[in-house]
Amino acid sequence: MSAPEFRPKPPRAQSAPACAPGCAVPAASAAACAGPEHVSEPTAYDALLLLGFGGPEGQDDVLPFLRNVTAGRGIPDERLEEVAHHYRHFGGVSPINQHNRELKAALESEIAARGLDLPVYWGNRNWMPYVDDALRDLHADGRRRVIAVATSAYSSYSSCRQYREDLADAMAATGLAGEVEIDKVRQFFDHPGFVAPFVDGLRDGFARIRERGIADEDVEILFSTHSIPNSDADRSGPPERGFGPGGAYVAQHTAVAEAIVAELGTTSPWQLVFQSRSGPPSVPWLEPDINDAIAELPAAGRKAVLIVPLGFVSDHMEVLWDLDTEAMETAEEHGLFAVRTASPSTHPAYVAGLVDLVEERLAGTPAAERPAVTSLGPWYDVCRPGCCENKRLGFQPALAGVAP
Repeated sequence: MSAPEFRPKPPRAQSAPACAPGCAVPAASAAACAGPEHVSEPTAYDALLLLGFGGPEGQDDVLPFLRNVTAGRGIPDERLEEVAHHYRHFGGVSPINQHNRELKAALESEIAARGLDLPVYWGNRNWMPYVDDALRDLHADGRRRVIAVATSAYSSYSSCRQYREDLADAMAATGLAGEVEIDKVRQFFDHPGFVAPFVDGLRDGFARIRERGIADEDVEILFSTHSIPNSDADRSGPPERGFGPGGAYVAQHTAVAEAIVAELGTTSPWQLVFQSRSGPPSVPWLEPDINDAIAELPAAGRKAVLIVPLGFVSDHMEVLWDLDTEAMETAEEHGLFAVRTASPSTHPAYVAGLVDLVEERLAGTPAAERPAVTSLGPWYDVCRPGCCENKRLGFQPALAGVAP
């Protein structure tokens, strides 16, 4: 089968679809349109929309993909090539699209096992198939009420609000406002199904390190996630929650790491670290960088490091390059034995957990009956006003939340 002909992603929506009278959330189902924190009314969805980031699938795709990712920033191709070499090192192929194909198939299998009539459609932000492609397909199939699942667990502009903007962009590009309703499941950073694979991965990682004769107290756990600008981190989550520096993004990661450590019962030291920063050095991003953290471990008496990709749902390029390549090289340079644990990918608990999130909305499960392994959750079904602003862009049109 030949690859589809490239086309750029749809333009940014100029405005969100108009809300129905008495509603606060554009294009939402009747149960969500008033903007409740948690929807307790059962909703009969007829499609699941899997939202992905997207990635290139060949050398010719790399620059067009990176232009999509950086659209509107005026970054010349010469600078994009500085990032492109990560992809070119792997033949121009990011594994993220294949991971999403596998996740889509796993979700379809889990949904069928539960006897649900809920076909799964898949659309990306930055590469084909785009979200508007999926929206056209599901509409052509007669689907009218959609529950969306983003392949991102935490709150921030890039990991939550931008997916909601993708939905608004797709609605504008397809002209389907008024014909299709779209809700989105809550952020699932502390859902047991998302957390369980990391617990399993750490158990396996400790076993490998113990085989080398290294004691647990000589191991440092580094929970790694994507760095973002401090200004975006500070604005993540609802302003009224008052999370302070780092916002909900840092608070959520920290809380999940604490829950994982408590579940394991380990006394090994740990820290939250960041990776994959980009942009000018003059703009502050979350720190410490994982490589800087690794370099300091020998002086603290550490002999091994366990690297946990806590911010990632699958092994995409930031995991393959920044962790499996750069971080491993840094550990070797400093005489540390390093193990990188698995991401959730298609772990059965993760797949089942995503379908559990959908069933919460199908059944209208009250918030008090929803599972969460931290005190921060369960997170909101409908994003709150002012949540996850992008300082540079401000509030752009978005679905599945109360404006702005």
